[in-house]
Amino acid sequence: MKKLLVINLLLAISTCVFAQQSDTLAVKQTINTLFDGMRKADSTLLRFVFSKDMILQSISNNKEGKAVLTIDKADDFVKAISTPHTSLYDERIVFGDIKIDGSLASVWAPYQFYLGDKFNHCGVDVFQLMKTTDGWKIIYIVDTRRKDNCI
Repeated sequence: MKKLLVINLLLAISTCVFAQQSDTLAVKQTINTLFDGMRKADSTLLRFVFSKDMILQSISNNKEGKAVLTIDKADDFVKAISTPHTSLYDERIVFGDIKIDGSLASVWAPYQFYLGDKFNHCGVDVFQLMKTTDGWKIIYIVDTRRKDNCI
């Protein structure tokens, strides 16, 4: 009886670990699709990974060096990215901490942003995602922006 209990416990643990790894990969894929959409200026890819009510905020310093919060609408972001432009929008991230609890995922990702091959700024992206029947969707992004002290 003890062996059966141990086997069931091990199966349950391995199932949880597999599900966590699978969700982690799916969360990363959703975020990578966002950046593929930015590089391709593809509004369809962007809208595919965003939830309908996605929130987008940025923290940067103004000319006086004070932190300011900028809030953008997802539709305005999609329009700006998908409007023809001369330089490729290339945001390069490194996945940091990824936490998942059921249908909520949180991702911390340092990044560097390039216009074409020219460095523009860096910072950290923080993503909140929700697992839906259509897969993981980005519900919130907040980022920092600066020109130096890049990770």
